[in-house]
Amino acid sequence: MTDGPTINTIAARAGVSIASVSRVLNGLPTRQETVRKVMAAAEELGYVRNAVARSLKSRRTHQVAFAMADIGNPVYLAMVRQIQPVLKAAGYRLVLHSTDAIAADEIDVLRSLGERYVDGLIMSPLRVTDEHLRTLAAARAPVVIIGSVPDGTRVDNVRADSRTGVRLALDHLHQLGRRRIGLVNGPLDTVPGASRGAAYAEALGALGLPYDEDLVEIGDFYRQEGARAAAALLTRRPDVDALMCANDLIALGAVDVLRASGRRVPADVAVVGMDDTDLAAASWPSLTSVSLGSAERGKAAAELLLDRLLNGEREPRVVTVPPRLLVRASTSGREPTPQYTAVPSEPRTTDGAAG
Repeated sequence: MTDGPTINTIAARAGVSIASVSRVLNGLPTRQETVRKVMAAAEELGYVRNAVARSLKSRRTHQVAFAMADIGNPVYLAMVRQIQPVLKAAGYRLVLHSTDAIAADEIDVLRSLGERYVDGLIMSPLRVTDEHLRTLAAARAPVVIIGSVPDGTRVDNVRADSRTGVRLALDHLHQLGRRRIGLVNGPLDTVPGASRGAAYAEALGALGLPYDEDLVEIGDFYRQEGARAAAALLTRRPDVDALMCANDLIALGAVDVLRASGRRVPADVAVVGMDDTDLAAASWPSLTSVSLGSAERGKAAAELLLDRLLNGEREPRVVTVPPRLLVRASTSGREPTPQYTAVPSEPRTTDGAAG
């Protein structure tokens, strides 16, 4: 006999499995509807006065969540490799959540912070909506955003300088004599898509090249979509002599299409990607790419979150990680030791509202 409710009676009352109850009571990632059912059942049965109550009273789970758009994207894997050791050294476990870039899922993750299944959250949303901003403002635990947020948003923020990165890439292509430089971009309603599209137009103007809508194709940040978009651009403008791609996966899709069509890379068409993922150096030909400091951004985000957990009242900080251009065979025509063209190498940190 037991003197009070058990995990079995909570599971029966909530209508969920015993394993689900165990996950909730131990602070492990679980669907929010399941969390709500288990917590309600536990409170009804009085279990909240013991194990759950102790967790709520301490207000510490020693867990931090990282919510990303696509767990299969090498950019996020590079971030995880830096986030986890920083958190582990401070006694925290890392919980991963892939949102598939669905805004409603990201907002649900932010709202779920009130359930206190983690002590803080690192999030990298592709889109930042008004609902994101309202939910961020009401978040019940510290949050760090990897990616740009609007001016005045009071949240710790780690961002890339993709505009400078695009300029580095187009300067490089221009120096190689390329003049019909196409852009294969991601969706313009995403933070990176909008930023890279604007940067492309600005860089062309600075180089004295005209902006031509026929040289721009919008796809998505996946290899298959990169191939589709590149094929559409090349069909419309077969005279293109270079492609600036919004990420490495798009660029690899473009190389697939070029190779299938009999075009040589880079003799006929030079290709540049962004993010400098592990795939860039391993591809054939190896891919010239703009590093946006994925690993550095992950580490900076983890450090900001830990500092926020210790100093909750300080002003928000913005860390900007500078880009680097790594020149490889897809533009140089040979497999060289990577060359680095960089702006100042240290991330820039500023206090005050993120801008």
